[in-house]
Amino acid sequence: MPDRAPQPVDRQLPTEEARELISLVRDIARQEITPKASEEEDASRFPRELFTLLSHSGLLGLPYASEYGGGDQPYEVYLQALEELAAARLTVGLGVSVHSLSSYALAAYGTKEQQVEHLPGMLAGGLLGAYCLSEPQSGSDAAALRTKAVRDGDGWVITGTKAWITHGGIADFYTVMARTGEDGPRGITAFLVPGDAPGVSAAAPEKKMGMKGSPTAQVHFDGVRISDDRRIGEEGQGFAIALSALDSGRLGIAACAIGVAQAALDEALTYAAERRQFGKAIADFQGLRFMLADMATQIEAGRALYLAAARLRDAGRPFARQAAMAKLHCTDTAMRVTTDAVQILGGYGYTADFAVERYMREAKVLQIVEGTNQIQRMVIARHLVGPEER
Repeated sequence: MPDRAPQPVDRQLPTEEARELISLVRDIARQEITPKASEEEDASRFPRELFTLLSHSGLLGLPYASEYGGGDQPYEVYLQALEELAAARLTVGLGVSVHSLSSYALAAYGTKEQQVEHLPGMLAGGLLGAYCLSEPQSGSDAAALRTKAVRDGDGWVITGTKAWITHGGIADFYTVMARTGEDGPRGITAFLVPGDAPGVSAAAPEKKMGMKGSPTAQVHFDGVRISDDRRIGEEGQGFAIALSALDSGRLGIAACAIGVAQAALDEALTYAAERRQFGKAIADFQGLRFMLADMATQIEAGRALYLAAARLRDAGRPFARQAAMAKLHCTDTAMRVTTDAVQILGGYGYTADFAVERYMREAKVLQIVEGTNQIQRMVIARHLVGPEER
């Protein structure tokens, strides 16, 4: 039933350049990402060559300044490109989001000299980044981190372990939050650490439920020496930089979640149109039609929410509350939609022959990364009624 075949998302884009950009992303997704996605995820293979292609195509630095190799695109465009990539393969979409997060500190808080030296390689030179905030004993309570950076002459020595690091062990650079002063958030400073610096090493990648192609690992910093010109921002400013980065990063996770949900809906629509029971397509049964309608509505609502937050960011207005809302709603939506997609496919949906079981496993992690959804609720509540009483 070709009239029921899923159609590309009808995107509201601000410029002709943005429309051409999304067309480029769709071409790369169709030709280079989707055909190998399931096979490479099963093999736990990270597609480094795809990230090189994306970098050379100008897609790793979309929201950053063109003078450093970025794309000069507003966040509302960048996020929609990210959604398309995540729909093709979450390892790629989330990887681009994490790379953008890792580049944020230098792009937003670095000196002109630092930006001129490092950003071109980070944004369009084929480099891949990782963001190091969480530790084995400090996840949601990130301000309790223990990794230390100690002054040594005109430089620093960094010692400690970071945990749950996407691209851990394969990144070319790490944006690292380390303690340089007192306990708590005011004693944390941000640093840019080369991936090949002596003393940097990674544990074996975690064995995960989903996103098996994306390496997640502990990263060890064993007396890593760096010069002071790799400190980002002022001493003690690191935690504020980290939180600012996460506001934007949460929008990236929201967009990735909607991409996964859209991919699951498209798979369910195709199956429902082709699968016949009791003499007709199962898409003609009211109960299933209502499920599809709910799935599509949740996706559209999530997309509207993350785009509304992105437009606030683009306008230079506060958007932290809306970013938390978008991350919360979109990732919960991805979990519901992918679960329903498995149900629609029935027994087939529970097999690896169809992608929906992979989408469901992948959706779960999006409710956890870059602030669990319980943390998002705390953030939203603080914006509404103030901080909790101690």
